Amino acid sequence: MPSSNNVRKVTSENYPTDAGREGELIFRFVYQMAGCTKPVKRLWISSMEDAAIREGFANLRPDSDYDALYQSALCRAKADWLVGINATRLFSVLYHKTLTVGRVQTPTLKMLVDRDAKILRFQKEKYYTVGIHSGSLKADSGRIADAEAANLLKEKCTGANAVCVSIRREKKTEQPPKLYDLTTLQREANRLFGFTAKQTLDYAQQLYEKKLLTYPRTDSQYLTEDMGQTVQHLVSDLLGLLPFAQGLALTPDVDRVLNSKKVSDHHAIIPTAEFAKQGFTGLAESECKLMNLVCSKLLCAIAAPHEYETVTAVFSCAGNEFTAKGKTVLVPGWKEIDQRFRSTLKADTEEEVLNTLPELAEGQSFSVTANVSEHFTSPPKAYTEDTLLSAMEMAGAENMPEDKVNCSAGAREGGLGQAERKGLGTPATRAAILEKLVQMGFVQRKGKQLVPTKDGINLAVVLPESLTSPALTAEWENRLTEIAKGNADPDEFMAEIEAQVRQLVKTYSCISADKQNLFQSERVIIGKCPRCGENVYEGKKNFYCGNRGCQFVMWKNDRFFEQRKKAFTPKIAAALLKNGKAKVKGLYSEKTGKTYDATVLLADTGGKYVNYRVERKE
Repeated sequence: MPSSNNVRKVTSENYPTDAGREGELIFRFVYQMAGCTKPVKRLWISSMEDAAIREGFANLRPDSDYDALYQSALCRAKADWLVGINATRLFSVLYHKTLTVGRVQTPTLKMLVDRDAKILRFQKEKYYTVGIHSGSLKADSGRIADAEAANLLKEKCTGANAVCVSIRREKKTEQPPKLYDLTTLQREANRLFGFTAKQTLDYAQQLYEKKLLTYPRTDSQYLTEDMGQTVQHLVSDLLGLLPFAQGLALTPDVDRVLNSKKVSDHHAIIPTAEFAKQGFTGLAESECKLMNLVCSKLLCAIAAPHEYETVTAVFSCAGNEFTAKGKTVLVPGWKEIDQRFRSTLKADTEEEVLNTLPELAEGQSFSVTANVSEHFTSPPKAYTEDTLLSAMEMAGAENMPEDKVNCSAGAREGGLGQAERKGLGTPATRAAILEKLVQMGFVQRKGKQLVPTKDGINLAVVLPESLTSPALTAEWENRLTEIAKGNADPDEFMAEIEAQVRQLVKTYSCISADKQNLFQSERVIIGKCPRCGENVYEGKKNFYCGNRGCQFVMWKNDRFFEQRKKAFTPKIAAALLKNGKAKVKGLYSEKTGKTYDATVLLADTGGKYVNYRVERKE
């Protein structure tokens, strides 16, 4: 954008970054590293509507207006690096294993470890309920701890009369869901399709690059107020495009999803006009699933509320109270769209079971039969990516002032509100955090569940609470918010961070000899050493004798097996150690180009290397 003296100004049109704290930091880094000294005007917009872009260009702001926001972002980056690099090196040296520590990663691991401990400590308890029945009417007692008491109540009720003592009817309304931000999209895609958070982000990014989906790395669930007309046209096109929406009578209430004050860097995730034109043509199955999910959420969000009536009836029988509950749908509203969409899924989804009670009146009497049911209390459920992402999003909220928990307001008016965040990580970084925990061996996936490993549990136990508690994130974000508003000194904040790191290193300068072996891998015994009789263990590259004075070792990449294109497995090694021979299948012959089975002998002469030879072909 040329200035009056023909000097090219640096604007976010030339170097586009998000209208937010981290976007500001990225631009400043690029600007500084490029050695640029040209004047800067900031284009600050969250909407890509033409009117919003024109308004933004008409009100370009000097970069000095965002100096405090930049300082806040710079403090966040420096503090994360200082704590992460020093804590990682400190505990890795202490325990002789690479132990990565981070402000987001470590509290996330601690949540998994705490949940795993609750599951392991859980003691299930048996309890009973007594049910009474009369035709289609069913009512249940509360929990009864003693089986004898439950059976006695059952005997008293069988053949007795139950009298309806109260009926309570309530009309309720369930408002439509909000649009997707990245976290809610990742959670639902995990629940319905089993996608990991990273997979969902990757698929959404691919769709974004194909111009079929709006920008996915967003923490907002609203659209800007200038997008109303765009959404109206989009909804109209989707009704004709989506198979599950055919014949749907929908009067869209678009205003419900419009709120500029709740849009930060980017608005909520919705399909684009390009998708409305192109449809699902050429998309992979995973991309089709995600697009259907986003489309259904948009239609649900602008549909009518779901209205229903609940009925709670209390009966008296044999001196005990029994309760029956029923539900009747009055206006299906948005749930009709949701049910239509879910009916198209191959995945198992929970369907709401409606229990309609017969016509009842107070004082009405029924002759009933009774039965006893046995139940057990349930342990807490292991985290899935769905539930863990939700926990990460809300972590530390209790440590933040009430006026800072909801953080989006103010972004369009200048961006300072964007520094006010809650939770661990951001929608854009949480998937990478989960993947890193898995890759580092601290967490493992078991189906949809995320479970801490032995190393993960040990790491969470040895680290101080200051590193494992989400309170650190909440404290930092409060201070960073004040820096972004110009109400706090960034140098003072960094001085405190440096002091905390120094104190951490000083406090954990050494550990006991017992703890130094805490993260050592458990050695797998393969057999007995033919030379000294000690145990032989499997290593990463070999099978070695546990006696340091003994030189016996069998290398996994031994030429004998490599030439015959056969992996030297623990099973083969165990057989050689036990009998001096092993039956091996699928050895390759260079002469014939074919494979054969043979008995292989261990030919140990006591030297530095161990030899093998084929005794006979099978």
